[in-house]
Amino acid sequence: MPVVVVANPKGGVGKSTVATNIAGYFASRGHAVMLGDADRQQSSRLWLGLRPAAARPISTWELTPSNIVKPPKGTTHVVLDTPAGMHGKQFTEILKLADKVIVPLQPSVFDIFATRTFLDELAEHSKASKMQVGIVGSRVDNRTIAADKLHEFVDSLGLPVLGYLRHTTNYIQLAARGLTLFDVAPGRVERDLEQWEGICRWLDK
Repeated sequence: MPVVVVANPKGGVGKSTVATNIAGYFASRGHAVMLGDADRQQSSRLWLGLRPAAARPISTWELTPSNIVKPPKGTTHVVLDTPAGMHGKQFTEILKLADKVIVPLQPSVFDIFATRTFLDELAEHSKASKMQVGIVGSRVDNRTIAADKLHEFVDSLGLPVLGYLRHTTNYIQLAARGLTLFDVAPGRVERDLEQWEGICRWLDK
């Protein structure tokens, strides 16, 4: 059972957007998916409450920031959304569960510095050799200098860059209805689905 953890200590980098869309992708493939939320804001759990009954099912995973437990039986795929500032015991317990870690990263110097430190901590974790770590550029406008700096940074990491997601209202509008890119007609979100192709291939490995 793969457990995908979406993590970055910097807030506002798009963790919940990435986590919910990963869960939506797994559900679109017919998997029994659970979406857990260790963040006190419970954004992913709120999103699940908006999800229409007609959409492919995604179950909630009851856990709290201080109580990280193994996923329930019957689950085939787990996605875990994590809080900003994750550290200490919580950081250790979550990573014990992780098979894959996706790190969303915005084109901001503050995000880049915070993420550099976090990636160093990941590399030093006792489970580092057993985890796959991938970077996802979030809210990226390739026409900007900030995007150029982001590309320079990720190129220096030695980690796979799974994709760069553009800043679009599609994510906002779909999230407001408890939906993902993978719940609507592909023609409506064709450009965004193209940006997810590399992420999906990595998730399926």
